Amino acid sequence: MTTPIELKTVVDGEQLMAFLKVNKLPDVLFLDLNMPRKNGFECLTEIRLNTTLDDLPIIIFSTSFEQEVVNRLYLNGAKYFILKPAEFSQFKNIIHKTIRLILEGNIPNPSSENFVLTLQSPLFK
Repeated sequence: MTTPIELKTVVDGEQLMAFLKVNKLPDVLFLDLNMPRKNGFECLTEIRLNTTLDDLPIIIFSTSFEQEVVNRLYLNGAKYFILKPAEFSQFKNIIHKTIRLILEGNIPNPSSENFVLTLQSPLFK
């Protein structure tokens, strides 16, 4: 038996923050770092300043990888970072594997060395 998954999307960071204020919290938030109007850094900071959102796991994804940015995301309370693969099928696969981990309750707090998820991550083995 599979668990039904409900996907909600927003078009920008301002819409995300409004959504989080009036809706039931999602089980996980996949947050694009490069959103319009309010970027992923701004949203992550605002979410982590709100104690009612403390338990919301946030997984950041982006097409760019700069170690300084990744370190900052880790320190600011993101759960994991996904570097978006070039192929959509690979991106879909890593999102699917991450959701499966969350549904199984197997998504531990990462160390900084295991913060970046790839298809080769030990969590997916």
